[in-house]
Amino acid sequence: MTNIINRRKSAALLGAAIIAGAASIPLVYETSSASAAPASASLANEASNGSFASVVDADKPAVVTIVTTMKAQDQDEDGDSSQMQEQFKQFFEQQGIPAPRQAPSPKSNERAQALGSGFIVSPDGYIVTNNHVIANATDIKVTLDDGTELAGKLIGADPKADLAVVKVDAPKPLPTVAWGDSDKLRLGDRVLAIGNPFGIGTTVTAGIVSARGRDLHSGPYDDFIQIDAPINHGNSGGPLVDNEGKVVGINTAIYSPNGGSVGVGFAIPADQAKMIVAKLQKDGSIDHGYLGVQIQPVTQDVADAIGLAKPVGALVADVTKGSPAADAGIKQGDAITAVGEKEVSTPKDLSRLVADLSPGDKETVTVWRDGKSIDLKVAIGGNDDGKQELAAFKDGEKATPTGPRIGVALADLTPELKERLNLSGNVQGAVVANVAPDKPAAEAGLKAGDIILSVNDKTVHDASEAKNAVAAVAKAEKKSVLLLIQRGNNKTFVAVPFAAA
Repeated sequence: MTNIINRRKSAALLGAAIIAGAASIPLVYETSSASAAPASASLANEASNGSFASVVDADKPAVVTIVTTMKAQDQDEDGDSSQMQEQFKQFFEQQGIPAPRQAPSPKSNERAQALGSGFIVSPDGYIVTNNHVIANATDIKVTLDDGTELAGKLIGADPKADLAVVKVDAPKPLPTVAWGDSDKLRLGDRVLAIGNPFGIGTTVTAGIVSARGRDLHSGPYDDFIQIDAPINHGNSGGPLVDNEGKVVGINTAIYSPNGGSVGVGFAIPADQAKMIVAKLQKDGSIDHGYLGVQIQPVTQDVADAIGLAKPVGALVADVTKGSPAADAGIKQGDAITAVGEKEVSTPKDLSRLVADLSPGDKETVTVWRDGKSIDLKVAIGGNDDGKQELAAFKDGEKATPTGPRIGVALADLTPELKERLNLSGNVQGAVVANVAPDKPAAEAGLKAGDIILSVNDKTVHDASEAKNAVAAVAKAEKKSVLLLIQRGNNKTFVAVPFAAA
């Protein structure tokens, strides 16, 4: 795919650049004889001596090149790939970085081709790659390491996880690679990336695991392995292997100033991918679970405000009407601390646990409410989460200060002000007219134009009620006050510590 994202420099999914009007892509394929794979222990011993030759001999025959053909006009449609590109783009551009240069869009009457990589996981021809490699494809061509070209059939794809399974029919059993244990990877472990960058032929690069758990805000499964092994356009879908030759990741994205490698790449962990791949092989698709909540982290200040012993869980900022969460009785201000027997430490934990469930599953969700844990039975839904548009308003009105403990000036939310802020008529609360610099509210992230809807779970209707509610919390000698604010169409909790006031 084309270069799409930016973060400080820029980042991109690794599918090769789309080529407009091309009947074919000139590729140079390396060939190798398929020798018997040595034992894992031997591979590890050789790697420890500075050579990965045996690992490459064992794994390279199972790595394939994938060329997809699509209608050029598909590139302008809102398909799965473009959605992921936009999600990445929004995340990185929030850091204040300009978008990278884009490849010219092909004309609507031309055909386009794109290049990616993949790896064979079963002798009968099942191949793993990225969803963005095959998205919108009308034709899939798979080229084996020995140069054999085979027609590929899409078995299934999961845009949320950016994974896909393709099948080829081969006249003989195909070489394969085995899944490894990505959970055992440690920072500094050596890894190899195998794929076909820019279509020049199967290429191997080496590096180390640079970081774990990278969240690029592209979906509920974001838990990327960061590596410094050079990967480029065309490496997408290729395997990341350890020194035993086992697949520990699927190379997916890079972070780059110009679309080329600068040593910051991202791979989907194998332990996450192999479960999804197995479902795709069996069923051809995955229906992810849906709860219907907006969530945010439980910081220490939030924990202090709601009485949690430590800052864990996912704080519910809003509940979608008619959603499984609403039907189960989950409320705004609840901190979700467990799903079934699995603890929820962060919002990402909750997103992943819910996404792993299937629509119709019955599950117990544990919430912290009013100083105690409550178990709620939830029937998991199957709808996709709606996109939340974030907006910040900078408006000021005549206001009276709430006092030095918070550091904000509040105004009543008048009909005129609602119109200026494009708010519905039933919104009630106090508008933040001004935030004093170097005060707790500013440090907590409050901005002029925010609407305070509640104070420590107590709904407020105007500036006076908000002021009195904050004063009551301070009088109760709480360490923090928990404000539910609305900013644009998004609701979020902000905890402001009194101790720093």
